[in-house]
Amino acid sequence: MSQRTVPGFRVRRSGPLALLQDAGRFGVRHLGVTQGGPADLHGWAWANRLAGNPWGTTALEITFGGIELVAERELTLAVAGADLGATLDGETLPGWQSVAIREGQVLTFTQPVNGLRAYLAVAGGFSAEPVLGSVACVVREGLGGHDGLGHTLAEGDLLRVGEGAGRGGGVRSAPTTERPDYRQAARLALLPGAQIGDFTGRSLFDAFNAVWRVDDRADRMGVRLTGPRLQCRIESLISEGIGLGAVQVPPDGQPIVLLNDRQTIGGYPRLGALTPLAASRLAQCLPGQEVRLAPVARERALADYRRFRAVFA
Repeated sequence: MSQRTVPGFRVRRSGPLALLQDAGRFGVRHLGVTQGGPADLHGWAWANRLAGNPWGTTALEITFGGIELVAERELTLAVAGADLGATLDGETLPGWQSVAIREGQVLTFTQPVNGLRAYLAVAGGFSAEPVLGSVACVVREGLGGHDGLGHTLAEGDLLRVGEGAGRGGGVRSAPTTERPDYRQAARLALLPGAQIGDFTGRSLFDAFNAVWRVDDRADRMGVRLTGPRLQCRIESLISEGIGLGAVQVPPDGQPIVLLNDRQTIGGYPRLGALTPLAASRLAQCLPGQEVRLAPVARERALADYRRFRAVFA
């Protein structure tokens, strides 16, 4: 750890999946190591901004809830992304704004109210030893996280924070336009890929006009969508590198959108790839929710992403 750190939170009760995530692990996919990082880039980035942190600062990604944390000192924090019924000493904790808390106060995330993944950021950031240049926790690969071994948080674990954790400045609040209602049907921007012309005409019509449902087979590796069966004329394909948001179509014709913990190569034909912000939106969808795919031009997708990043420059 390059900066001086201090105890921040003690885990009193662990949830099903709570992981430390910085911006992700890059430059190592040639080693078969995946990206990691926040499944919802939008929620993670806003939590850090509201806590007064620069881009890339490590925050805690909490999926489903069920976790209880006890503050070891005064802290300035912010929660963005999903509403997981967060409370502070039993009182509702406001989301999408900075909050100052005292030593001994108990922060609890219960269960999904709106969305699936919440992001807890503290002023000064959470601290852990980087592995291959990143703190990003990837459970499957046993890399990163609070212990460097890719473990989810467990009862009794101690989360350390930067020394400036209690100095977050005045109250910050995100504009209402940046607070998504994850319960609404999502329209997901998709960049067409190299194999899109090999799908049948009917399949292309269905891909962009049908309603898709999020399957219960969904995790940080990928999300399966169920709907009409898509058909591709390619019978075999040499495995290629897989980017964030890639929409693979296996033989059963049901698309799989690959997220942060995806494999590094794959051999199924692809419709294309969701934009980073569309992949983030999908990561907040609960099983059974409806989504639609919408083709987008590269120039438009790039302009949208640049506008997003400019907010956090």
